[in-house]
Amino acid sequence: MRKRNRGRGHRSRKFFRDVIAHTPVLKITFLLLVLWMLFSAGLYFAEQGAEGTTITSYGRALYWGIAAFSTAGIADMPVNSVSELIGAVWIIVGSMLFFGAIVATITAYFMRPLQRPLKQIVDTIEYNLEQLEELTVEELEVLKSTTDSLIEHMERVKLRHAAQKETGGRLD
Repeated sequence: MRKRNRGRGHRSRKFFRDVIAHTPVLKITFLLLVLWMLFSAGLYFAEQGAEGTTITSYGRALYWGIAAFSTAGIADMPVNSVSELIGAVWIIVGSMLFFGAIVATITAYFMRPLQRPLKQIVDTIEYNLEQLEELTVEELEVLKSTTDSLIEHMERVKLRHAAQKETGGRLD
């Protein structure tokens, strides 16, 4: 029972590490936070001195920014037209970024295996090696040819890497 729970926790951590490392979620979240702070500052400065405004501090403008783009409908309404324009742009941009981040993250995560042809090559070779006894002569020839090509490619990569080290990263 404990092993199963430990396995789930490991899979969850691996999933989150993969999402963070291989998707745009951190970049988009950072961009969203920066824009939230900038639009809130713009709204606060545009509302300063406006009669009847409830957005009287940067903190209230930040709250307005979250409530407005999240469509919670509980945000105070800006009172002047410049503030309304800033708010409208923020709602559109913030919503697009927020929901875009979700879609981009999911898409990037699930498309990642398709972007790893080397993994597919290795998996195919491993599968064929496991089925070695059942392969035809033609399939063995294809496997040999593929493996030879892979080895030749790796040798060229190693030579290029060694040459780059010798020249300090420059290839003349």
